[in-house]
This record gives sequence, structure tokens and C-alpha cells, in this order.
Amino acid sequence: MESKKYKVGYTTGVYDMFHIGHLNILKRAKEQCEYLVVGVSTDEVVQNYKHKKPVIPFEERMEIVKAIRYVDKVVAQTSMDKMEAWEKIHFDALFHGDDWKDSNMYIELEKKLKEQGVHMVFLPHTDGTSSTLLTEKLYSIK
Repeated sequence: MESKKYKVGYTTGVYDMFHIGHLNILKRAKEQCEYLVVGVSTDEVVQNYKHKKPVIPFEERMEIVKAIRYVDKVVAQTSMDKMEAWEKIHFDALFHGDDWKDSNMYIELEKKLKEQGVHMVFLPHTDGTSSTLLTEKLYSIK
């Protein structure tokens, strides 16, 4: 069996209206770690963070992500605080889409994670698709 770069990887998302961009992130993350933990944002976290309600209910989004072969474990993301998640999971790599790479939030997070020996790994964002775009398309159909 080939050796992976990281032992435990962690990534998070809403995973509303699961699409190819979601699958790409999970696949690319799993390619780099032996065990992939995925945090699925609760409806409350989404409401507080994005100021909208997901189309697909939390429990269903959890089941969808659990069914993906690249995912080893699914947990509820009840907070946007990745350091809080690290305290519980002790991952050695945090995977995120590269569309956030130079944001103030992630620059600061990367410093904190590095102090714990955790690598921040930015993966290519899949252009042209998002749950927001899918929602807009659905609501524009008459």
C-alpha cells in the first residue's frame, strides 16, 4: 500500500446540494491522507456564517457525505473554530479550497495550526459550480 503524506486529514463544508466541486475536494484530500475526517456544518452554523438556510437538511447532508468512499468519518461542524476542531480530532492536515488561500481568516489560522505541527493544504477550487449557483438556477426556473 502506498504511503500517504498525512495520517489524519480534516476538511469542512456545508455540502448543500452535493456537486462535483465537493467530490473533487474530498477526493484530493483523501489522496493525501490515510484517514479523512469531514466536518459537515450544522444548519445553525450555516445560518450564522452565511446568513442563509441550506436547501438540504443537516441530517441528510451528513448521510450523503458519509456515503462518499473517500470519507472515513463524518462529524458535525458546530463551530467555525478550526482550532476547536483540532482539539477534538488532532488532525495533521487541514484541507480547504484555494479560493480562501489569501484571506485574513486563513492566514491567521495557518499560523495557529503551524504552531501545533498541522499543515494547511489548499486544494484547487472547481470553477463553474457551487451550491449558490445551483440554488440560483433552481429558483430562476419558472
